Amino acid sequence: MPAAQRGPAPALSAWQPAQWPLAADWSSLVQGFWASPQGQRLSVFISRRLAAGAIVYPPQPLRALALTPLAEVKLVILGQDPYHGPGQAEGLAFSVPPGVRMPPSLRNIWVERARDLGSPPPPHGSLLPWAQQGVLLLNTVLTVEDGQPASHAGQGWEALSDALIEAVASRPVPCVYLLWGAHAQAKASLIQTATARAGGQALVLQANHPSPLSARRPPRPFIGCGHFSQALTWLAQRGLFVQL
Repeated sequence: MPAAQRGPAPALSAWQPAQWPLAADWSSLVQGFWASPQGQRLSVFISRRLAAGAIVYPPQPLRALALTPLAEVKLVILGQDPYHGPGQAEGLAFSVPPGVRMPPSLRNIWVERARDLGSPPPPHGSLLPWAQQGVLLLNTVLTVEDGQPASHAGQGWEALSDALIEAVASRPVPCVYLLWGAHAQAKASLIQTATARAGGQALVLQANHPSPLSARRPPRPFIGCGHFSQALTWLAQRGLFVQL
């Protein structure tokens, strides 16, 4: 099985981004980021945290880019930062490896999917099959420390994730964006501007975050949003197909 598809180790063992698997068409953008001031600052920060004994998740921060080439992206789901519990983060937004208890937000994603599509919840919480079909499961911050949510926010990852989102939106091909929660919705303007500049097509769907704190609350409840059926219908009308 290719390295990008194997279940990763529990935590990041060393800061060696040049050795991380990566689809070829993301390479130029990502290498440019590592050479930038933001990329260099991020590298210094995480290297120092690892040297200090910090436990950093996930083990493959760019796994979404290994599994989902830029040319194959049909749908983007944006998360904030990785899960911060042992064994949870697997480098794909909202996803956990098989055998790991599903976090509440992911359980609500399956609840809405079942309600919207009539599909029974799967026996595990891995979204790997989605990533392999062109669903880019991207967090805007790609590492976190054990037990410390948002601990790597503001250290440089945001510059990379914005560039990745803009690269997707700058293609003249249709793409759906599911923006759940205020953090993801802040990227709507970036997506719309880049799509318009490229003459592309974008369906941008927004709802509250699937967290139990907000999933059923106004102004845009996640439960009942119908994003799965809307996304699949819109893509199918343009000859693109994904199984969610």
